[in-house]
Amino acid sequence: MMNKRNTEYLPDDLVVEILSRAPTKSLARFRSTSKGWNALVKEERFSKKHSANASRQSLVIMLIDFRVYVVSVDLRAMQDNKVALTRQFTLEDPQSNSSEEVDICNVIHCDGLLLCTTEDDRLVVWNPVSGETKWIQPRKSFHKNDVFALGYDRKSSCYKIMRMDHFDDRFATAENELEIYDFTSNSRSVLSVTAFAFSIRRSQTRGVYVKGSTYWLAHDEALHKFLQSFDFSTETFQSRSSLPYPPDQYYSSCTLSVVREDQICLLDVYSLDVWMSSKIESNGFITWSKIRKAIANYKFSYGMSFVADEQHKVLVCYDKKNLHIVAEDRYIQVTDNGHGENSSCAFVQSYVPTLVRIQQGL
Repeated sequence: MMNKRNTEYLPDDLVVEILSRAPTKSLARFRSTSKGWNALVKEERFSKKHSANASRQSLVIMLIDFRVYVVSVDLRAMQDNKVALTRQFTLEDPQSNSSEEVDICNVIHCDGLLLCTTEDDRLVVWNPVSGETKWIQPRKSFHKNDVFALGYDRKSSCYKIMRMDHFDDRFATAENELEIYDFTSNSRSVLSVTAFAFSIRRSQTRGVYVKGSTYWLAHDEALHKFLQSFDFSTETFQSRSSLPYPPDQYYSSCTLSVVREDQICLLDVYSLDVWMSSKIESNGFITWSKIRKAIANYKFSYGMSFVADEQHKVLVCYDKKNLHIVAEDRYIQVTDNGHGENSSCAFVQSYVPTLVRIQQGL
């Protein structure tokens, strides 16, 4: 008779060491296979170790019919002008008794966290990998015209949300309200601003976050354009005048994205020229380098969103009608976004999954 084989378990420290080196995308699958690993992934000690050990991978996400999907864009495998939706990030509604999903209107990315506005004017911070959420209660109420930004205050080591109340893309003399929400204290500070010295087109109010600041393409009353930034440590705006083209060029033809979480990417949707910031100075000056000029003879509409793959020199663009993939020697207009012919896509953007914990505060 054979002896029963004893099951040997790995020490917890060794499990932590092994899993901390696994890609975040793989850990998301591990959560569903082991209750122990699922609990481990949610621990703060593990998230810190994973952040230090694991390499980061940038994904492409799309908001389709109020749901967030991960999109696979592989030019070699693409057939019939169709992209593959490899995964849906599910955000359940805590107010529902039947595990209904939340209808998401907008998504802002920072350090693996997603700040989402909902169809019913609610606000939530969400880590799709760990499943952790934090619903932000309004001081009064949130509105469709509010502009939000999510960022990290490096001085106080906390995440913050900036909200511009009832932001109008036209210049106004009325008093505007600027609100800062602090995650660690669950507190709000409200600043009254007589009038913003800049305006942002409604289609470009979803800024990009890089190294402690959020950036938008903005213009003054003379229609001179510049980068407008908000610093989460000083809680102040700063105009950065250095753009890689004349300031009087009409800026509706340009749009912003971010590469590898630390560089701003600028696309002229008419010429398909792409610039990337190589250095951001403390005085506001930005050095740019052109990373490509596409050969595709196609002009996109303003207000589009895009993701740039610097290594493979590929653009993934969405212009409110179709998804477009532009390479140096190939152009594809995607006729099927993987979710059916009648589906509606709001935007495409890059997402770097992490296990960063959401500060729940007091």
